[in-house]
Amino acid sequence: MKMKAAVFEKPGVISIKEVPIPEINDDEVLIRVKYTGICGTDWSIYTGAYSADKLPMIAGHEFSGVIAKVGKNAEGLKEGDRVTADINMSCGVCFYCRRGQKLMCRSFTQLGIHIDGSYAEYVKAPWDQVHLLPDNLDFETGAFIEPVSCVIHSSKAMNVKIGSSVAVIGCGLGILHSVLAMLRGAAPVIIIGDNEKRLNIAKEMGVDYIININETKDVISAVKDITCGRGADYVIEAVGTPKTYEQAFEMVRPGGTVAAFGICPPDAEIRIKPYDLVLGEKNVAGSCAGVGVDWLDAIALLAHGRIAARKMFSMAVPLEDLEWALKELKSDPNLIKVFASPELKERKVY
Repeated sequence: MKMKAAVFEKPGVISIKEVPIPEINDDEVLIRVKYTGICGTDWSIYTGAYSADKLPMIAGHEFSGVIAKVGKNAEGLKEGDRVTADINMSCGVCFYCRRGQKLMCRSFTQLGIHIDGSYAEYVKAPWDQVHLLPDNLDFETGAFIEPVSCVIHSSKAMNVKIGSSVAVIGCGLGILHSVLAMLRGAAPVIIIGDNEKRLNIAKEMGVDYIININETKDVISAVKDITCGRGADYVIEAVGTPKTYEQAFEMVRPGGTVAAFGICPPDAEIRIKPYDLVLGEKNVAGSCAGVGVDWLDAIALLAHGRIAARKMFSMAVPLEDLEWALKELKSDPNLIKVFASPELKERKVY
C-alpha cells in the first residue's frame, strides 16, 4: 500500500511522492494525519542546517490525526480515536532517563526530526506516546499541542513566581511564553518584538506591555523603566540570536533568571560578563522540548480555553504546497502558525 508524502530529499529539495505506508509493530499505532504545524525546525531541515545526515526523510512533528491501525500491545487506544503523539523517544534505562532527563538521553530520537514524521498521509508512533484529543479540540489545535508543550517545559524550568515581572524577547512562540507567564501569575508581562501584528495579538491575549524595537531604541532601558529600574525578574529569550541573548542578560535584574529557549546556530557565541553573573547572582534555565507530562498539561490548558490558540493560526495549505509555505513563512513576518494537510485541496486562511 502506498501513501502521499513530502520527502525532504536533500537540502533545498522537497518531493511529493508515493511511498509505502509505514508498517507498525505490536507496540506502535498507525495514524492518518489530519494537520501538521510547520515549525522553524522544518526550515532548518529543509536548508540542511539540521538533520542533514538523516535525509532523505519525511519531516513533520507537530501533528494530529485519527488512529487507522493499532498494535497488539497498545492499551486504551482503538481505531478511529482522535490523537496526537509525543515525538520524543529515549532508551529509558541510561543515566539521564533514570533521572527523569529523557531529553538528555544519548539515543534520544524525535519523530519527524530524526526519523520519518507527519508530512504524509500516515505516520506511525509508539502507542505509549500517543495522547487522545478531547472532543472540544479541533485537529488544528491538536497539531498545536507540541509547541505549547515546549513552552510549558520552559516555563517549568524557570519556575516563575506569582507577582514576578517577566520580559519575553520574541513575538513568535514568545506570544505563548507571555501567556504562560500570565497563567503562572506574573505581573507585569512584557513582550519585545519587531512585528506590529504579532505584538497586537499578544496584547489581545492579555500582555501588559509591548515594546516594538522599531520604535524603541533602547529596549533594555525600556524594560528597566517598567520594572522600577531593576530589570525583569525573568527574561525569556525566544528568538535565537547572540544579540538577543546578550540583551537578555543585560535586562534581567540581579538575582533574576534568563530562560534560554531560542536556538542559535551550533557555533554561535555570546559575550557575557562573569563578574555580573557572580556578583549579580543571575541564573540560567535552559530547555529544548516538551516531554511527558508537559503534553498532558498542554492538552489541559488548550481544552479548557486558557490559551486562545486560534488567534495565532494564520493559514493551512495542501501538503503539495509545503515547500511554498516554508518559504512564505520566512518572507512574510505577519504569518505565525501555518499548517499543512494531506487532505486539503486548496489553501485556507484563518
